[in-house]
Amino acid sequence: MSFEPTTTNPAQPASAPSEVQAQTQLPAQPVLAQPATPRSSLFGWAVAGFIVIGIFAIALLAYLFLALGPALLVGAAVLALIPLAVVLFGVAWIDRWEPEPRGLLVFGFLWGAIMAVAIALLVDLGVQMASYAAGVDPSALDVVGTVVQAPLVEESAKGVGVLLIFLVARRYFDGPVDGIVYAAIIAGGFAFTENILYFADAMSYSGALSSDVALTFFVRGVMSPFAHAMFTSMTGLFIGLWGRTSVAGGIGGFFVGLIPAMALHALWNGTSYLGLAGWFVLYLVLQVPLFAGSIVLIVQLRKREAKLTQERLAEYAAVGWLSPSEVQALGTGAGRKNAMAWAKANGIGPLMASFIRDATTLAFTRQRIITGRDRIGAQRDEQQLLARLTASRHALQAHVVAR
Repeated sequence: MSFEPTTTNPAQPASAPSEVQAQTQLPAQPVLAQPATPRSSLFGWAVAGFIVIGIFAIALLAYLFLALGPALLVGAAVLALIPLAVVLFGVAWIDRWEPEPRGLLVFGFLWGAIMAVAIALLVDLGVQMASYAAGVDPSALDVVGTVVQAPLVEESAKGVGVLLIFLVARRYFDGPVDGIVYAAIIAGGFAFTENILYFADAMSYSGALSSDVALTFFVRGVMSPFAHAMFTSMTGLFIGLWGRTSVAGGIGGFFVGLIPAMALHALWNGTSYLGLAGWFVLYLVLQVPLFAGSIVLIVQLRKREAKLTQERLAEYAAVGWLSPSEVQALGTGAGRKNAMAWAKANGIGPLMASFIRDATTLAFTRQRIITGRDRIGAQRDEQQLLARLTASRHALQAHVVAR
């Protein structure tokens, strides 16, 4: 059976072969569909990226080992894992509808934890050396470094990581939710390494079980684990919004998104000079509403993703690739929940989860075709996904008959 599209009109999917249309008339549930093999070009970029990050990782680890010592480094790292786990849980929740490739998420985390931190440390070292050369006491520039230098340098370093993912792996960067996911994972990595430095500093100053360590952990690990994620998500949001139709739009979104990212970061850092009481007041009246607003925005964006999934899958149903009931099962939260419950009851839960991911990928691939993004590549992906979905339906029908 051939699944090659019979039309190149991006406004409408190719009609399904008669055999496929006959299959969709039968009661069917989707099953296993293996992910498509990554393209060699992306694989090459990935190898190069991980090699560069690996080199910087060795240098950064050596720096931390020499500066902190093994005991402080391990103790602070263990403590920093707690807020990191909170951030990773939040990223997983945001990314639940259309999960991003794990390789890109790992790259993003390492970029934030290693490259962005290394850039920030190198710039800070350069500023200190320039201050000494000019005869300026670096401590006199403490406020400027905290409120101006840190937001400018750190948000630029983290944002470049999001932009790199957008430029190299655009087929996996479908909109604002993807931008927020990549930005949050990068920011989570950055915050992890930064927390190690803060916790180790508190431990070295007053002991591992001191009130200073407890306060530092409470402020950074309990009250504000998502602070960096919220800042950098502004950059990811605009790259995702403006980059849906063109590379130039994504690059423009990077520069526009840096403005609110840097502003929020500067505001957050500035509150550290208000004293503990002032910090708590501003936290309650400003930071909490901003965080709540971020959650509302993410929920609305996820609803939009679900609606887009239904619309695109409905186009395939209109030409016989899917049945209307399958669109409801794959394009709504309630439908996916019911499908997963059925699959788990029949011992094929992982297979159903894989099929749902492929169906969602198909919907967003269709969106790439409609908007003209990488049309040739997207049509090739569409052909592969349609073949896999059809094979999955056939396999499940055989499974149901066998039972």
